[in-house]
Amino acid sequence: MRIILAIINFVALIGAIIWWVTAPDWEPAVTSIGLFGALLAQVFTSEEVKSKLKLVQKSKEGSHNYQAAGNQTITDNKKIQKGGKASQQLQAENMIVNVGIDEKRAREIYQEMNLQLRKDYSQEALDIANTRVTEFENRLMPKMETVKGALEAFADPSFQLLLVEAQKTAAATERTADYDLLSELLIHRFQKGENRITRAGITRAVEIVDEISDEALLGLTVSHAVSTFLPVSGDVHQGIDVLNNLFGKIFYGKLPTGNDWLDHLDILDAARLSSFGKLKKIQQYYPEMLTGYIDEGIEKKSENHNKTIEILKSKNLPQNILVDHAFNSNFVRLNVPPNKKQISSFSLNQQIKHNGKMMILPIPLSEEQITAINSVYELYKKDDKIKQENIKLFMEEWDKRPNLKTLREWWDNIGISFQITTVGKVLAHSNAQRCDRTLPPLN
Repeated sequence: MRIILAIINFVALIGAIIWWVTAPDWEPAVTSIGLFGALLAQVFTSEEVKSKLKLVQKSKEGSHNYQAAGNQTITDNKKIQKGGKASQQLQAENMIVNVGIDEKRAREIYQEMNLQLRKDYSQEALDIANTRVTEFENRLMPKMETVKGALEAFADPSFQLLLVEAQKTAAATERTADYDLLSELLIHRFQKGENRITRAGITRAVEIVDEISDEALLGLTVSHAVSTFLPVSGDVHQGIDVLNNLFGKIFYGKLPTGNDWLDHLDILDAARLSSFGKLKKIQQYYPEMLTGYIDEGIEKKSENHNKTIEILKSKNLPQNILVDHAFNSNFVRLNVPPNKKQISSFSLNQQIKHNGKMMILPIPLSEEQITAINSVYELYKKDDKIKQENIKLFMEEWDKRPNLKTLREWWDNIGISFQITTVGKVLAHSNAQRCDRTLPPLN
């Protein structure tokens, strides 16, 4: 329709021009100009033409340009964006963008929580408190950043409440090691926070960090390490060396003597003292926990030895899993973790070729292989005289390691039985991890 009207307008314009030429007067002149204007309007309001037009705008500083090839509504809700190199601009009427919590935002939250504490101190105390809380922040943030997803915990209300308590404790303690200990507790809260029992223990542990003495904390940590950490190596000497190195890291001070440190732990709900029974001596405790190193094994070239080889073959277990017994050359034993509870998590190392290079790939045991290994244990010789000799030789190796000898002398002189509480476990484990970052989280 627009095109037909334009053609009619054009024909009428030609007629008006001829009229103006043959009879010059004001009336044909006005008619010609009016038709020409109408034709221009019809041409330049065409959608096709508008789409090909280039609209150029210029404005002065502080002004805003609005440009469109069609209808445009301008309100006072102006959304103006500026972006630098490699930036990403997003705009919508209603939009939520989740970018997570980075270290910068985590530090901002840390400071927001700290504001709640400032009203509790005088100006003189505030200066000291700020210095300590800042030192705690500088210890905490790098550790949280190394744990995947840990910074997201700063958005958790319950974590924020615990953070405030940790800041209070940091402000109250002059012991710089406590800042690392509090950091480990907060990381532990992120890793095991879904367990309400553990969560309660962590909350109480944070509260008593500045109250526990150096001696009591060390004694608690060593006691926890004795009951928690065991070697996984099937090699006796390697396993003993692992324990020696571990306690060498944990012995950062003088071990406590007497019972005062135990009373102190009982007051702080970190341990429960018992007037009944006594602690097992090292010579009894570790042979019971590391039976794989101590048990008699299978006598070489015996019927049970042949049965063992057949069991291993039938379940595709390598023959070198049987090794000479370190304490009796006439016997062989399984070269697997010395604590039988650890066997289910044991893996066999298999060599594979990848991109022209040989690699070691750990292969977990199948259920059938685990059952086969347990059946081999049933073929071990039962001879108490041989076992006691093995224990004697084991303790001789133990005492050759200085840290383990120190542990034995200290542990065997504890005169009262005690049990570590959940509060004590999380506090001791966090302190142990402060000493040795390679230790696994508390289960």
